[in-house]
Amino acid sequence: MNRLYYGDCFTIMQEWPNACVDLIYLDPPFNSNRQYNAIYRDETGRPLPDGIEAFCDMWELDTEREQAIRAMPVLMRESGIADDVVEFWRLWMNALRGTQPRLLAYLSYMAQRLLIMHRLLRPTGTLYLHCDPTAGHYIKILLDAIFGHKNFIDEIVWNYGTPSGGRTGGKKPVKTHDTILVYAKRYGYHVYNQQFTPYSEKYLAERFNQEDEHGRIYRTRKREGGVVTRQYLDESPGVPLSNTWTDIKQLYAYQWRLRQQEEMGYATQKPRALLERIIATSSNKGDVVLDPFCGCATTLEAAHKLGREWIGIDIAIHAVKRVARIRLTERLGLVEGQDFVVEGVPRTWEGAADLWERDKYHFQKWAVEHADGFVTTKRTADGGVDGRIYYAVPHAQDLQSMVVEVKGGKNVSIADVRALKGVLDYDSALMAGLIILHPLGAEKERNFKRFMAEAGTLDILGIPYPRMQVLTVAELLDGHRFATPTVAGRHSLTPRLPGVPR
Repeated sequence: MNRLYYGDCFTIMQEWPNACVDLIYLDPPFNSNRQYNAIYRDETGRPLPDGIEAFCDMWELDTEREQAIRAMPVLMRESGIADDVVEFWRLWMNALRGTQPRLLAYLSYMAQRLLIMHRLLRPTGTLYLHCDPTAGHYIKILLDAIFGHKNFIDEIVWNYGTPSGGRTGGKKPVKTHDTILVYAKRYGYHVYNQQFTPYSEKYLAERFNQEDEHGRIYRTRKREGGVVTRQYLDESPGVPLSNTWTDIKQLYAYQWRLRQQEEMGYATQKPRALLERIIATSSNKGDVVLDPFCGCATTLEAAHKLGREWIGIDIAIHAVKRVARIRLTERLGLVEGQDFVVEGVPRTWEGAADLWERDKYHFQKWAVEHADGFVTTKRTADGGVDGRIYYAVPHAQDLQSMVVEVKGGKNVSIADVRALKGVLDYDSALMAGLIILHPLGAEKERNFKRFMAEAGTLDILGIPYPRMQVLTVAELLDGHRFATPTVAGRHSLTPRLPGVPR
């Protein structure tokens, strides 16, 4: 069955068996230090503030990345990569550490995941990696190491055109293309269905300029020995597809009809025609197509329309919810549980507790996002705040926020509540919420509520909202949410009244 996973593709793909996927397309976050939060504008059109984790490709060489870099030579050798290539990687990484640490963090992130993708591909499989000049040439070297240069198929130049005439007055040419690197698991065994593009009007006028007694258009061609034959237009497939694609345009603002049909609000969304061409070229009906950074799920829609099975993974639960609702259910008419399943999202308290035991950070991330919040990327600067819920307040130009802290352990105490109150006192947020995995005992619950009540209420349009609130995971799973005004990114635009479940 088709599957949509919530979580980090690195963790999810590790559990899959070898050679289980026919085609992989990935459009990973580029090393461009940009954040993509436009999708989560609230109904007033205001963007979310910086510092939250929605679509973020900012890379830091932190402890986790350093550990991954040190472990990479071992992982490469275990994957069958030659020692001289591994040694090159080690020297290369050491050189980048002092000169381009963010690039190093990005490359190590990609290397971990590409090693697994190589293992997942069937011998007839193909990988398409979408990149731009920011880090594309580094990624090419990485792919040569993992897949082997002998399995390099081609570099596709996707010339998507110049948006709005392009920028003028800069110090370099206007960018009008992306690069798609294509590798086979085993070159020569890979699936390749040749594609064709239509003849140009000029070519048709010059060549196919004759008509027979039945009205069929043809051209004459001389064969060996001077024999003249007819080539009919309706039997001619067209021009063989080259590695420069100019006939598929990006979704620009002025293409309002096309954007109406496909737009999902992502800054880097690719047109469906691009994915349909890739899928038609390198897979057959019934094959499994994987997009490990599926975002707005254009790949999934294209695969479905072409009769392929599909698997999508995204690390943001907001994206997974949006895809399941808009792309799969509303647009394609698919039924969850019947046509596709969503994996990785805890449905029960036991599932949430299991996630806490397996991956505490992912549990924290899930809890914040399940409460309609956004994970804080600048954790140290925010004083340990795990996330924020953004909401609109009348007459305020910017969105306001509720700071959120998540506790998965059993020993949550009143000291944790006091610490959260301290954050509220010194933060710009107007409210604070605490999410706990384990239910409180009767006495502890009374003490928590008594202390939180001392923080007072926030009055919005005559509705009092407690400034400090607590929710258990069981309540979250039951549909309850923090009592706040209209939340940005929430599907329902109905204000959340105190004590009313979602």
